[in-house]
Amino acid sequence: MHYILALDQGTTSSRAILFDREGQVVRIAQQEYPQHFPQPGWVEHDPLDIWNSQLACARRVLADGAIDPAHVAAIGITNQRETTVVWDRRTGEPLCHAIVWQDRRTAELCDDLRAAGKAPLIQRKTGLELDAYFSATKLQWLLTNVPGARARAERGELAFGTVDSWLVYKLTGRHVTDPGNAARTMLFNINSLRWDPELLSLFGVPASMLPEVVPSSGIVAQSDPAWFGRAIPIAGIAGDQQAATFGQACHQRGMVKNTYGTGCFMLMHAGSTPPQSHNRLLSTVGWTVGSHTDYLLEGSVFMGGATVQWLRDGLGIIKQSADVEALALSVPDSGGVMLVPAFVGLGAPHWDAYARGTIVGMTRGTTAAHIARAAVEAIAYQSAELLAAMQKDADCVVHEVRADGGAARNDLLMQFQADLLGVPVVRPQVTETTALGAACLAGLAVGFWSSREEVAARWKSERRFEPQLPAARRDEMMARWSRAVAHARAWAAPDRD
Repeated sequence: MHYILALDQGTTSSRAILFDREGQVVRIAQQEYPQHFPQPGWVEHDPLDIWNSQLACARRVLADGAIDPAHVAAIGITNQRETTVVWDRRTGEPLCHAIVWQDRRTAELCDDLRAAGKAPLIQRKTGLELDAYFSATKLQWLLTNVPGARARAERGELAFGTVDSWLVYKLTGRHVTDPGNAARTMLFNINSLRWDPELLSLFGVPASMLPEVVPSSGIVAQSDPAWFGRAIPIAGIAGDQQAATFGQACHQRGMVKNTYGTGCFMLMHAGSTPPQSHNRLLSTVGWTVGSHTDYLLEGSVFMGGATVQWLRDGLGIIKQSADVEALALSVPDSGGVMLVPAFVGLGAPHWDAYARGTIVGMTRGTTAAHIARAAVEAIAYQSAELLAAMQKDADCVVHEVRADGGAARNDLLMQFQADLLGVPVVRPQVTETTALGAACLAGLAVGFWSSREEVAARWKSERRFEPQLPAARRDEMMARWSRAVAHARAWAAPDRD
């Protein structure tokens, strides 16, 4: 066996990546798929688009490399988290469109639960903030608003899962998830590592809908031979951010990575017990390997690289996302402009579902280049807020932040991020760390790699960005960012008079 195949199912595209024993990328295939925005604040995907694009990428990466499927030791799956899929158990057909993690339609449901005093209960059991970001209220909404859904669910006809569950089901017919993905549903108790009956009752979710929870590293099932010409074991499952943390070899307490993808997600390894956050960060399950579970402290930014996509698709000031760096570098700074990309609200540490996108500081001299620079800088400002909160919660000194994701290729962003954080930002040689993490979990399960230590030893730095700003200037810039954020807060809050 020569390879591990990673299926990396993301928010805007599906990818398949083939890794060799050195952890190096052999082949990549990628396919974008449609996004649906039926109402302001709503974001949906067709589950069949997710499945068909992911299957096409997996087949293409094998065909393009003339890879015999018999040489693939295992498949690892990593996925956009929280996105909520419901399907018919008998036919395997989706009930409706999936509600994507970015979707804000259930913000008022969360408000009602908060008013009823349920937020502390949810935080204590799940480690999560009560927010529309997570799966529980999305599933509750579907059961309430799709005709006949609740009755069918109560009869045991419907299955619920995050995207990992959906893909494993389509590949194998088995209905499972791993603890890390389960922990993002707001239905899973991260202390007992079980679905929580009290939370199921609170959100009105029949237990029969839920997937079986299996280890993140371990053979789950064999793929149907029809998909790749032979059965291949599915041996690794992890949500995208857990997978990236594992792939970045952040296996020891206090190590931090930040993924610059559609959103930005900073995670710190927190050890073998659930951490408690006092700064509105998330305590979540990282992964379960064998009988051992690792926990993470997480801060989530909803609009990271998606802000650059907005410059491309919404404003039309760049043709490709990669063009933003050159445009931003055409001016020495943002000219006093600050862009708060709260298009779908603000995540940690604010958790304001009603914040909206805001640009402040514009003058007649403001150009597209200034706005592009402000957009790039906004990604770094949001991440800097996360690290500040994380260091308070963890009561430890962070020595470096390991960066990955598509936007980590942007040198301007990486240097500006190091300047704001006051610690080095390190970009690895293999930036496909999300897929690599899923591959490592699968490879460990089938003996492709022998240990975590072997996996960690293969991690290598490509470039280290050292901070160059004086602390006083850094504090001044963060204070200006806080002023800009204040203008975006609660902009779309409903009038409840």
